[in-house]
Amino acid sequence: MQLIKKIDIYLLRNFLGLFVATFFIAIFILLMQFMWMHVNDLVGKGIELSVLAEFFVYAVASVVPLALPLAILLSSLISFGNLAEKFELTAMKAAGISLFRIMRPLAIAVAILSVGAFFFSNNVLPKSQMKLWALIFSLRQKSPELEIPVGEFYDEISGYHIFVREKTKRGELLNIMIYDYSGGFENAKVMVADTGRLAASADKRYLILDMINGESFENLNSQQQRSTGTTKNIPYRRETFAYKRILIDFATDFSRYDESVLADQHVSKNIAQLNESIDSMRVVANARSKEQSDKLISDRFFWRENGRKAAIPEQVAEEERRIYNLDSLWAGLSPVKKNQVLTIAEERARTYNDQVEYNSLMLDDAERYIRKHQIELYRKFTLAFACLVFFFIGAPLGAIIRKGGLGAPVVISVVMFIVYYIIDNAGYKMAREALWPCWAGMWLSSFVLLPIGIFLTYKAATDSPLFNPEAWVIGWKRIMGKIHNSQLTNHKAS
Repeated sequence: MQLIKKIDIYLLRNFLGLFVATFFIAIFILLMQFMWMHVNDLVGKGIELSVLAEFFVYAVASVVPLALPLAILLSSLISFGNLAEKFELTAMKAAGISLFRIMRPLAIAVAILSVGAFFFSNNVLPKSQMKLWALIFSLRQKSPELEIPVGEFYDEISGYHIFVREKTKRGELLNIMIYDYSGGFENAKVMVADTGRLAASADKRYLILDMINGESFENLNSQQQRSTGTTKNIPYRRETFAYKRILIDFATDFSRYDESVLADQHVSKNIAQLNESIDSMRVVANARSKEQSDKLISDRFFWRENGRKAAIPEQVAEEERRIYNLDSLWAGLSPVKKNQVLTIAEERARTYNDQVEYNSLMLDDAERYIRKHQIELYRKFTLAFACLVFFFIGAPLGAIIRKGGLGAPVVISVVMFIVYYIIDNAGYKMAREALWPCWAGMWLSSFVLLPIGIFLTYKAATDSPLFNPEAWVIGWKRIMGKIHNSQLTNHKAS
């Protein structure tokens, strides 16, 4: 018993050390990929370090759901690969300790990590996602940092193209050319000046551009049309100035996006809120569907408006109840009447088709809202379960390949994780597009990888030479030999 406890402590120490290291490596790799996706929202905006630090914290929280299963897979594979490579696993089995008993303390540790992953995705991740996307929207709304290059047109200011030939050490702009499209392309203005200086206003809402010794050219076509009502063109108005100051709308301050706007988004809700939103929207969708179907049947069924019979006299109603031959009625109409009937029928069919399409769109919005929330609901469970599945893939796989370190285990882990990511993404898209039920799409990756984990665990427990080329060759020869003997038997029988 004392030996078993020491072995358990030894296994846990090795596994947890590898898990922490691989977890931070996975976080770093996924964080770089996330940053690359949002590089345009960060670069060139003059963002303060505190805002960048806040962005990094929320970004780290957002990549944990992918980093955690990958870290468990890699750490378990390296841990058992080291044990098998150093023959420690063989010594434990020789002492009468089964593979399942060896895996038990690590399985308990991974189960605890899975429970922690569930609580993280239910309590921490929704809040961090809401703050992250509010920060991303805030960064997208911020104007870029003003740094006008030399020798090329600068177009980061909406409605303006600015060209500067040279800059002095004091920040003066020399030989400026400005194309002002803020009033539309037809009302473009062109300004040139020998010298200029650009600065932000005190409230950070405008840019103040002071120009010295220059000219401006303005297209007056729109002014002429408004004043005279004619389309006669006046080419432009030319102005020469010794000093000119213009104000340009350019908000340089950083304003926070209101987080409450994102409170109803599926990524910012926990399980209780998701279930509540799903139930509420399902009631709305059912009521909307019933209302639309009842209205279509009662008001527009067979082109009869509601209450029509009540307005028809008794003898006319009796006349309508007779059975007519439609072909004879059609044949008895004149060509003009036939055209009128076809026109009316086409208009009514188009009207009813538009009504059906509108109803379909209204119902699709509700169903899409429900699907998004269901997908997010199942995702909170699939993350925790994926941690367990990856452990029962990585641990037996490491025992089978008998390779530790960062060589083969890293390659195998990356390949397995890519397979998982592809399957998971495919299932997510199937669920999102309503091709599959949401539960089937979100659990697809787990349903595919779980049998693989069970198979590898069985093979590792029975010391099967799964990746031994000689064993595969021997097995292939046995199969071919059986096929050959069967063919000979059938030939003799015939």
